[in-house]
Formats: sequence, C-alpha cells, structure tokens
Amino acid sequence: MNAILRSASVRYRRDVPKGTPILVAKGIGKSFPGVVALDNVDFEIRAGEVNALVGENGAGKSTLIKMMAGFHAPDEGEIRVDGELLTPSPQAAHAAGVATIHQDHHLVPNMTVAENIMLGRWPSRFGVISRREQMARAEAVLARVVPNLSPTTLARQLTPAEGQLVEIARAISEDSRVLVMDEPTTSLSPPEIERLFQVVDDLKAQGLGVVFVSHWLEEVFRISDRITVLRDGRLVSSIPASELDHAKVIKMMVGRDVQQVKYSPRQAGEVVLHVDGLSRAGVLEDISFSVRAGEIVTLAGLVGAGRTEVANCIAGIDRYDEGAISIDGKLVAAGDPKKAIKAGIALVPEDRREQALVPKLSVSTNITMPLLDRIAPRGVISESREAEIVNEAARSLSIKMASASVPISTLSGGNQQKAVIGRCVALGPRLLILDEPTKGVDVGAKAEISEIIIRLASQGAAVLLISSELPEVLALSDRALVMRSGRIAGQLTRDELSQESVMNLATMG
Repeated sequence: MNAILRSASVRYRRDVPKGTPILVAKGIGKSFPGVVALDNVDFEIRAGEVNALVGENGAGKSTLIKMMAGFHAPDEGEIRVDGELLTPSPQAAHAAGVATIHQDHHLVPNMTVAENIMLGRWPSRFGVISRREQMARAEAVLARVVPNLSPTTLARQLTPAEGQLVEIARAISEDSRVLVMDEPTTSLSPPEIERLFQVVDDLKAQGLGVVFVSHWLEEVFRISDRITVLRDGRLVSSIPASELDHAKVIKMMVGRDVQQVKYSPRQAGEVVLHVDGLSRAGVLEDISFSVRAGEIVTLAGLVGAGRTEVANCIAGIDRYDEGAISIDGKLVAAGDPKKAIKAGIALVPEDRREQALVPKLSVSTNITMPLLDRIAPRGVISESREAEIVNEAARSLSIKMASASVPISTLSGGNQQKAVIGRCVALGPRLLILDEPTKGVDVGAKAEISEIIIRLASQGAAVLLISSELPEVLALSDRALVMRSGRIAGQLTRDELSQESVMNLATMG
C-alpha cells in the first residue's frame, strides 16, 4: 500500500519548476452561427499556479474551457500541452493530462467510489479485474484528497462536495497535469468550499496547473495566483491577483464601474405572509415567521439547512405535516401551487433551467406562460396583450435580447433570470419568494438583480429571499432568519446582521 501511494505521489507531483507553462493557447478564434465566441485569445496554465478565468456570461469562458477539454476545435490558433499540439477530442485532452471538474459531478451513481476513480482503467490480469489492486489504488489517491471517505461508498450516497473531491481524486489517478474547475462551489456550503480550496492549495503545491472559473470574486481572490479576464470573446488582460482588487476586476469584466448595492432602510407595512408552526417529518421543524409589505426577509444558512424546503411549502410545491400558511390573514391551501399563485404568492426557483424555463420556447412565451387568463381570456391569445406584458418586463427589468421571439436559451444567464423575475412580477404578487436569485450570473447582472429586488420591496412587495452569499444577505436584508438542520436557529435584526453572526447561528445555532 505505501509503495503504491509513493508511486502515485511521484506520478502526480511532476518535478517541474513552479511557473513553467503546461498548457498554452495562442491566438484562439472560434465562431458559431451568428456569434464570435472567441477572438484572438491567448491563455496559459502554469505549474503550481491557479489561474482564475472570469468574465460576464457570454464572455467566452465556456467556449475556451470546452476547447481545452477537447470538445471544440479552434477555427484559428492552437493549444499545446507540454509543447505538443492538442488534438481536438476529449480522449486526446484526457491523454494529455487535462481534466475538467464541473459544478455537478459526473459519477456513475450505482458504482462505488473506487470503481468511479478507476473507471475505464480497472487493473486486471488475464482479463480478470483485480478488486484488491483497484481498492489499493483508489485508497492511495483518496488519501490525498478526502482521506475519511470509504472507497466502497456508492456514488449516489455522496454529497455534492464529496462527489467533486472524488472527481479530483480520479483526475490525480489519471496523472492529470491540468485541472479545470468550472463553477465548482455552486452547490457547496462555506465549510465545504474551504475544504475544496485546501485540496486545491495542495494540488498547486504538488505542481498541478489549475484553472478556476467562478462568478464569486471573493472565491477568486481567495484561491487564485493570476486572474485572466475575458470580455465579449476577447482577452482583456491576465494579471497577478496581488495587483488587482474587486473594483478593478469588475471594471475589466464589464467595461465600466459597477456600483456595489448598499442597504437603505424601508418602511414596512402590514403583515403579508405569516407562517405558523410549519413542520415536515425529517425535513422541517416548527418554522414560524412573518414578512411585511415592503420588507426583505432573508432565509440564510448553509446548503441543506431547509431553506428551499420552506419556500416550496409556502409556494404549494411541497406538502407539510403540520402548521399553517396565510397571506393577508387568509389561509393558503397546502400542496397546491395554483391556489398559492391565486393567493398572491410567486416563486423564483433556485434552478431556473430545470424548474422555471422551457429553453426552446421564446422569451415571450416563457414570460407569459402563467398569464393565459389575461392574454387569452376566450382561449385565443391576444398578441397585443402578450406584447404589452413582455415589453413592460423587458423595459422595467432591462432584459437584453434580440427580440421577444428568440428562444430564451439564447439569452445570457442574467437575462434569463430577469425574465423569470419578470414573469413573477407580472403576476402582481403580494409575496415574492426568490431562491438564490443571483446564482450563476455575472457581477453586472448580480448588481442589476439586487437593485430590482430593492425596487420591488420599495414599491410595497413582501420579499422572502434565500441567499447563500453573505454580502448579498447584508446588502439586502431588513431581517435575516438563519436556518440550521430544518429549524430556525435564530433571527437577526438589521443592527445585529454581520457575516460572523450569520455563520455563528448557521453552524452552531
């Protein structure tokens, strides 16, 4: 076992000086029908360095990542790994030592951790797989990344954080030189993120080159040595992180200064939402709170604390065992989304792609789907009424699109999210629930969506916000309810709100 671990360590360390270029992309150009995705982009990954790749949605990050992973061939330029030209195929990228870790892990659910790590490379003799050697090799790489995880655990039993660490272990076992991490922290809690970063620090110390892609600039500055900024498919600059700050990076990304959203007090009105003793066996325990008109109340806490489950119960998506929910003093029927909408509840769900959008349908259709009674009162859609609703949403929320007839999948992530919010606003809700509304959008869109939330509250809407981003919680909240293990661990007034007070209740409350 020790011999195998030493062997894996030697293969993985790669004795090359820190800063030596491993992957070099020169003059990369790539176009798709009607779109120039990349235009003369240079990019390099160096041994023992984390290069953060940042930019707004549509800047070209995903296209560049897919080229490094072998899924796209450049129209112009070339990519070389250790001086060798990279053939545009996933198999060639793998063989060259380029591994990609996505925000959602890609493991075979019913295989064990060990089987997933050795997938396609099972040690065998005379065609018979050696389970003993497979286990030993898996344990060797797990010891470097997540030593407390049993190699016999089934992949479907892993948390998102464990799944990503297993994918990193697999990359190490494949003798990867370059690790591309695409939004790896989206589904992780702060402690899990810190654990992941500790692993990245170790990988860097062992000589791997790491590409880190994230919309969260706090994470970018925590983990990166170099920051490379793309804008509109072009390289803006690649600069040591020590020479930059948040404001400089944001200006490089969007081409202008973006004002940080700051809290401004609002006058709260009458109680709109009242939740009393909401419980669901094994999920929620005695949840009680209220939200007033003009007030932004945030459900804070770690991933898995029960925040989304509370939102889904209020919106009628999930049933509950005990308790009551009322809007303006009137009880809302449990487990009935239509009645919840009729009562004045609108939900912007956490996963817009899976839960809110029909990608192939137009922007117009996606916005007006729940409004058929208004645009087609006699069963025939009134194009003028539909256009009026869509134009108002586009105007008030600054939705950028070629036209309302294009598929909504052609919009950037931020504009897709604004379209979902526009749909909810068009319902004229008494209560607007927003579950991670700035998840997966760029910094410019984050600021715009935050301003929209503040404006809606100022116009009298009761807002229930779910957010894992502490700066967002501090900037928007009138009050914060911090959840832990399916219950409310504590309530923080505006004066009591701080990152420390939120995390204290989230982890120890």
